[in-house]
Amino acid sequence: MPLHIWRPTRKEILAAADKSVPDVIGYNLRVLFCGINPSLYSAAVAHHFARPGNRFWPALYASGFTDRLFSPFEDQELVKIGCGITNIVERATATAAELSEDELIKGGKQLLRKVRRYTPKFIALVGISAYRVTFDQPRAVIGRQEMIIGDAQVWVLPNPSGLNAHYQLNELERLFRELYRSTSANTD
Repeated sequence: MPLHIWRPTRKEILAAADKSVPDVIGYNLRVLFCGINPSLYSAAVAHHFARPGNRFWPALYASGFTDRLFSPFEDQELVKIGCGITNIVERATATAAELSEDELIKGGKQLLRKVRRYTPKFIALVGISAYRVTFDQPRAVIGRQEMIIGDAQVWVLPNPSGLNAHYQLNELERLFRELYRSTSANTD
């Protein structure tokens, strides 16, 4: 199936403010990745982690989750390999800094319901600062958390956005690989 890859115009990107990107989700996934919220670029093309420079897809591949580098336009294919993607807050913004604390907390409650409904084995939130606010965990660090949602073990990974200069790709890959190894060790 050919990929319909296109680059939105600046006007299309700006018009994507407050739009959402459909979840990539199914029941009993191995891991449900959870972004903070969609970028304007992702909302414009209606695919997760689509902004050029986002390192989610390279980290997913390098860590072993996928057997090749997926394009954001193939995000729906993740369900076939037991993975999914959702967001804490559905509305697209230019940066996550535009989200209010109340939006994150409300989004966290919606996420709890979603995780209980779809029962993934793991949930991996990408963005430590958003996780701390969303779930009132001010001392949380990157990695596996004590928190359990439903039966899902919770992991926090760095935000893979190219705007996040705190983590280079090799460090993202290492942290994604730790999650991959944990999910592989816990398969039934």
